[in-house]
Amino acid sequence: MFKTIFFDLDHTLWDFDKNSNETLAELFEHHHLQTKGVTSLDAFTQVFKKVNTQLWDLYDRGLIQSQTIREQRFLQVLAPFGIDDAQLIAQLSEEYLYACPRKGHVFPHAHEVLDYLSNKYELSLITNGFDEIQAMKIESGKLNGYFQHVVTSQKAGHKKPAKEIFNYALQLHGHDAKEAVMIGDNLQTDIAGARNASIKPIFFNPEAIEHKEEIYKEIKTLKELNDLL
Repeated sequence: MFKTIFFDLDHTLWDFDKNSNETLAELFEHHHLQTKGVTSLDAFTQVFKKVNTQLWDLYDRGLIQSQTIREQRFLQVLAPFGIDDAQLIAQLSEEYLYACPRKGHVFPHAHEVLDYLSNKYELSLITNGFDEIQAMKIESGKLNGYFQHVVTSQKAGHKKPAKEIFNYALQLHGHDAKEAVMIGDNLQTDIAGARNASIKPIFFNPEAIEHKEEIYKEIKTLKELNDLL
């Protein structure tokens, strides 16, 4: 039934949390953040996750620009610890953006599943991430070679969940929406976005998040795709 499979990148194939946490641990140690008021690595990591999720949600909804994420992320992360050192904030932002995309952790079975699917279907990535950053993640995670196209919001001129970015990807493959499926972890951008474009969505939900969204299929591990597709 399907000819094309679209994947999200972050939190679906490339393990953002694992790569991010590893980077944050290195920054915490290198900059001696505990001596500057950050209570613990765990607290630093938890605040970062909350702030980063909030900022990306605003970005996905078109309420802020990408530069705002870069400028505000560590400013907001350090604020609860009473740190407003502009130089430190700038250093953390620059070093995080350099190091994190170069981490190569992917979700279990990612390469095995992509090997299997790429022999049966045309594969492409659809991501709201930035061109240069996503290219580094793909290279670091050894994900290059599987995908015919990497469709970013910068290239398409639209962000998920807008149907236009999915239509842009469909046009690249020359296929109709009924011939494609979208696999992603985000109910707002990936799942609702696929539905907006009349593409069947598969929700990658490793943490078993409860929801009431209408979806085609739901999986906890990538390996389940071998039985579904």
